[in-house]
Amino acid sequence: MSKLYLVPTPIGNLEDITFRAIRVLKEVDFILAEDTRTSGKLLKHFEISTQMHSHHMHNEHKSIEGILQRIKSGETCAVISDAGTPAISDPGFLLTRACVENDIEVECLPGATAFVPALVNSGLPNDKFVFEGFLPVKKGRQTRLKILAEETRTMIFYESPHKLLKTLGHFAAYFGADRKVSVSRELTKLFEETVRGTATEVLTYYTNKPPKGEIVIVVEGKK
Repeated sequence: MSKLYLVPTPIGNLEDITFRAIRVLKEVDFILAEDTRTSGKLLKHFEISTQMHSHHMHNEHKSIEGILQRIKSGETCAVISDAGTPAISDPGFLLTRACVENDIEVECLPGATAFVPALVNSGLPNDKFVFEGFLPVKKGRQTRLKILAEETRTMIFYESPHKLLKTLGHFAAYFGADRKVSVSRELTKLFEETVRGTATEVLTYYTNKPPKGEIVIVVEGKK
């Protein structure tokens, strides 16, 4: 019975959760959630009463050993993040690695994640791509951008609203003002929006219309 489940949760629209995800969350012995307040609303909506514990970037290093012992003793555990698939720019990787190293079975359910729909609806090549997640905030940012300027595959980034203009400006400067960019915002939610154009065009658009919500940026690779 010992097992770790990685369970994707909706990134906005609650209808995007799967029947299987609901069943697993009801059947496991305990759930690890990035933010129990956020996940509590989700569990309540789907009438899931499974015991829930906090598991986030500030405590995951300390809590892993205790979690491993519970799973080794025969319990099943599910990891969920605030939205999307655990371990994709969210907690989950360290525990998954620890379970693999301890020969504990790990099963990841398919489901919601932000970068896939953003990539597919960007209109940019998606046969080969690289997921970069969040760029370094300060140290290493310039070095990373210089390296990525030579990347030929489509690139995917996550970004916060208040840093979007800065990042788009860096893309224009390091990749070229005419490099094609697609910005998807608030995916699956009421005000979902995708803006496509050159780095300069998209920068101009969001300079005039300050962005809000979760953001995925898809950038054309070097030709």
